[in-house]
Amino acid sequence: MTVNFQYVDLDVSETLSAFTEDKLKKLFDRYEFLISATVHFKQDDNQHDSGKICNIELSLPGPRIFATSSEANFEVAVRETVSDLERQLKKRKEVYNMH
Repeated sequence: MTVNFQYVDLDVSETLSAFTEDKLKKLFDRYEFLISATVHFKQDDNQHDSGKICNIELSLPGPRIFATSSEANFEVAVRETVSDLERQLKKRKEVYNMH
């Protein structure tokens, strides 16, 4: 499991990285065809109530899967993004099982 973190105009947070890696590890354990993940954390100063943005891109055979969310804090944004990714991965796995 390879996870690359990028903090855009933010200080690096070890606890946020560990929290995100823990959530992604569950996906990597469940879906064995995943190769790597790239996580971007950004802050949009124009949106005061939901300006914490988390983008996650998963590398796997075929087209890459991408999800993003903007929430009040980064932990909620990570949970929401991982939930969106899991939904996409379920659909992808059904396609793999048909062949």
